[in-house]
Amino acid sequence: MPPSLGAPLLSARFKLTPADFVVNEVLGFECSGAGEHLWLQIRKTGLSTPDVAERLARATGLPPASISWSGLKDKQGVCTQWFSLHSPGRDVDGLAALASDALCILQQQRNHKKLRRGSHRGNQFRIRLHDVTPVASVTMATAWQDLQRRLQIMAQAGVPNYFGEQRFGHDNLTHAQAWFNGQRKPRGRLERSMWLSAARSALFNAVLARRVEQGNWDRYLPGDVMNLDGSGSVFASTADDTTLAQRLQTLDIHPTGPMWGQGELATTGAAAALERAVASELAVFSDALPRFGLKQERRSLRLPVKAIDYRRPEPGTLEIEFTLPTGTYATAVLHELITRTGTSG
Repeated sequence: MPPSLGAPLLSARFKLTPADFVVNEVLGFECSGAGEHLWLQIRKTGLSTPDVAERLARATGLPPASISWSGLKDKQGVCTQWFSLHSPGRDVDGLAALASDALCILQQQRNHKKLRRGSHRGNQFRIRLHDVTPVASVTMATAWQDLQRRLQIMAQAGVPNYFGEQRFGHDNLTHAQAWFNGQRKPRGRLERSMWLSAARSALFNAVLARRVEQGNWDRYLPGDVMNLDGSGSVFASTADDTTLAQRLQTLDIHPTGPMWGQGELATTGAAAALERAVASELAVFSDALPRFGLKQERRSLRLPVKAIDYRRPEPGTLEIEFTLPTGTYATAVLHELITRTGTSG
């Protein structure tokens, strides 16, 4: 996927240890303090979100369906997130036995409602990069100046909202293509969901990449559908709207791209023509996705980056902190800053 700021001048290694990738989930609201649902704030290390849910079910004896979370967090990292357990009228036993280096319960609170997918406000990231070096023929001083320039631009203008590699898992896109071509079938609902998500995400990324190449990923393209920042609200835009340029510049609104499915594209004009052209190039996905009941939806092409900062704790090491809204990927930020030369997962 092309970066919007050109090729980075620094290379680095990413995720060598879990402590190199720290994520704290930001709920954005308070629990009521009473109710049928026990909410747990858990810090996990080297565990996936489903891994933690499985441990919770096994330790408490509660059915897996009674355990909910807002967002999936990386396995290869130290991640703090919330889970809710439906336990009306009784205390939950067995939680103390869960304590380990891999899992720690930080808070317990009661709430009247369960935790639903995507209900948290965002995530705070702290990422440590190793073996940070300039690319060939560039001095370290020049590379650091370029990094500072990129951080300043990103804080003001955001980054392309690419789906990260976590979305595609281990060959999910290849499996989806084989499925659509009649060469295999998913084993159960989870694989089905992952393969469909990978196909939709690949189409979105391809549309976004095309607009990055054209230089209009964060600008108005005739026929665009806009997203109101911080919400799921979208609206059609018109060239005679004199407020568009200012609202785009202040990150109040963002152009959107398609999450492919049944129905007509919401865009018109040049925006729709671009999306149809990309879809025709990836017809194996765009032709198949409507058959599975998915509806046309929209996703912001631009990702605002909040509270971004960096430090150099020692030579060859870079730490970056920032906050992103829910449903987005830290790798979209790294993509603009470094070329990754190694990762543990």
